[in-house]
Amino acid sequence: MGKHRRRITEEDEYEVEQFLAERNDPKNKLSSLRSIQLKCKTPGQKELLNSIKENQITICSGRAGSGKTYITSAQSIKFLKANQFRKIILIKSVVPLKGEEIGYLKGSLEEKINPFIDSFIDNYDKIIGKSNFEYMRAEGIIEVIPIAFARGRTLDNSFIIIDEAQNIDVDNMKSLMTRIGEKSKMIILGDIKQKDIKNKRMSSLEIIIESFKDIDDFGTVKLYSDTDVVRNPIIKTIEDKFDEIEEEMNKR
Repeated sequence: MGKHRRRITEEDEYEVEQFLAERNDPKNKLSSLRSIQLKCKTPGQKELLNSIKENQITICSGRAGSGKTYITSAQSIKFLKANQFRKIILIKSVVPLKGEEIGYLKGSLEEKINPFIDSFIDNYDKIIGKSNFEYMRAEGIIEVIPIAFARGRTLDNSFIIIDEAQNIDVDNMKSLMTRIGEKSKMIILGDIKQKDIKNKRMSSLEIIIESFKDIDDFGTVKLYSDTDVVRNPIIKTIEDKFDEIEEEMNKR
């Protein structure tokens, strides 16, 4: 884990043997994974974390730099190590490559989708180290799948993270949300201000946030306040200025 290794706290310790016994880990590499400290930096992050813990499905829209992917990824590891789920499933829209049509790229499925999951890799690198992430992926403990490959599956006993939801249309979002199986949680993340989908009116993120709010077992979180950006304060300035630019362009 190198420089990314976290201090172990007694309250978060778990039995490594039990963890390894239920997963294919021939090299015992995961024995080095103990526990991580997850400290929320903003009230919005705390709201997101509580929603993840308390609800079966959480839908979160937040500006770039709000830490929504990090909070979700870190909690996924805490759940996994506590044996609450058998695997983590990562699903991300790949809109820039003609919707989900990535088959024309050379290489294996893993090689095709790797360029689109850098946000996941960066966050898991901070949490458990890149080598541990790659090992868990190789052993099937972490599974990365494009939208098209999720159709028809039932995702049981899994912590499911769907990212870039603003670029997923309503039909595909329905297909994804109905994949959730028994003993699973699903976290849907995105930013309504960064839509790459061709028909922006078909973006599902705003629609599902409004449709599923105040429904049991669903949590909805919005991270757009002045205090929500934690990565670099300049991001808020950039986004605010581009909001002004977009508003002016729409008036023309």
